[in-house]
Amino acid sequence: MKPVFRQNQLYTFLLYCNDVELEKVILDCGAGGNLPPLAIFHEHGYKTYGIDISQEQIELAKKFEVEHNLELGIAQGDMKSLPFQDESISFIYSYNSIFHMSKYEIGIAIKEIYRVLPKGGLAFINFASTSDFRATMGEKVRDGEYLQQEHGDKILHSYFDDNEAEKYFEGFKVIYKEKRIRDGYARENVKITLGFIDYIIEKI
Repeated sequence: MKPVFRQNQLYTFLLYCNDVELEKVILDCGAGGNLPPLAIFHEHGYKTYGIDISQEQIELAKKFEVEHNLELGIAQGDMKSLPFQDESISFIYSYNSIFHMSKYEIGIAIKEIYRVLPKGGLAFINFASTSDFRATMGEKVRDGEYLQQEHGDKILHSYFDDNEAEKYFEGFKVIYKEKRIRDGYARENVKITLGFIDYIIEKI
């Protein structure tokens, strides 16, 4: 059965990428997991690369590749030091990944994205919003940064005000921005609010 991908915002990114006259090469920063969305782009004719800092998540992605007879080009790597040459990847995205670093480290990662994109290349990056119910939970590290339990481990989460992340976008033009707030229910019928801010940016 064909997999159903949950990352519907990446379909919007795909539409933007399809309209750009650059080589169809894409990089996922945070590409691991049992349902790697790089498969969306592979299906549409893109040459795909992915990095993930977690070997465990890479192994899950490799299992998906075997099950679906795909080669997505996923390897271990750190988005703060991308293993690619300058201006070598037309499109880059980080979906639900970049905000697991400190705000200082996020700045380094976005400079790396800038380095690897050619002029006119696009990046999709989403940030956790201060509208999220988790925005002040856990052990505070610095302003807007908290260690929170995730899958049994303490993981750093960075939360952003509406326009805060735009300080990282020197050399980019924002061509798409969406603030997403989703109300729902967790276990035991507890109401929760999830908040994210999505950007598509173009290197100018």
